[in-house]
Amino acid sequence: MKYLNELHGMKKWMNTYFGLSKGEFNGMLLLVVLIVTAGLIPDGYNYLKRDVADVNVREAIRRLEINDEERERSGSFKENRPEKRTGVKKIIPFYFDPNTIGVKKWQQLGLSERQAAAILKYLAKGGRFRKPDDLHKMYTISDRVCKLILPYVRIAPAEAKIYPEKGIYKKGNYVKPMLKIIEVNGADSLELEEIRGVGPAFAKRIIRYRERLGGFYKKEQLMEVFGLDSLKFEEIREQIAVDDLKLKKININTAVFEDFKHHPYIRYKQVNALIQYRKQHGNYSNIADLNKVAILDPETIARLAPYFTF
Repeated sequence: MKYLNELHGMKKWMNTYFGLSKGEFNGMLLLVVLIVTAGLIPDGYNYLKRDVADVNVREAIRRLEINDEERERSGSFKENRPEKRTGVKKIIPFYFDPNTIGVKKWQQLGLSERQAAAILKYLAKGGRFRKPDDLHKMYTISDRVCKLILPYVRIAPAEAKIYPEKGIYKKGNYVKPMLKIIEVNGADSLELEEIRGVGPAFAKRIIRYRERLGGFYKKEQLMEVFGLDSLKFEEIREQIAVDDLKLKKININTAVFEDFKHHPYIRYKQVNALIQYRKQHGNYSNIADLNKVAILDPETIARLAPYFTF
């Protein structure tokens, strides 16, 4: 009742001083109410939004706590479970001299019979492990196995060479030692390093290029290896041999694009033309038939000839 009296007094005062009618006063009153309401809405919205955000944060924290508990339970369970067998052969290292042990001992160190045989073949050809790190140079020993067994390598010292006393040789009695000849199509990296002037880097390059070619059919092809120039070639020429029977040949009448993909002597367009001509005209009878493929020049045909069969 008091509020109505005050409102009536305000209405009378407004009418006296501002000359407002009843309708104008009511309209102004409504406008004031709307303005006040509009000012309060953002604060109310932010308050409600903050409450919702707090609820969401609390829910997220609760979920994280649940996930942490589950992971802890799962982790403790896994710790108590026995490890599954991975199929990798268990290695029990022992002290050994890689120059003297046989196939069985190498197998106990994690190598297959074939891998062990390759090492023995290397030793039989005159190769030797002079220090433990030489094992890294053998392609047949994986990095994993090498890392495990390297601390157990014990290489016996080489027998001391006994040289005759000075002056024992007479003029004309000295015989120049024979050079060891390395066959480059069958040699591994350690054997290639026995060539004077060929280190680990050159040995790896020679093997990579040999694999792309399918083997060397003449010594001079080694000058196509990156970094092996004519001077280096002359230095090693007398220490190498080439067995062209070890070439990996391509049957030109059955070969597909993949068979030529990495060969350095033929380009993509030439391979495509060679295959398309065969499809249109039938099989090639001999190397001379390749001259019928317009895109193949005589020099390319001559370089490829040792690698093709019909």
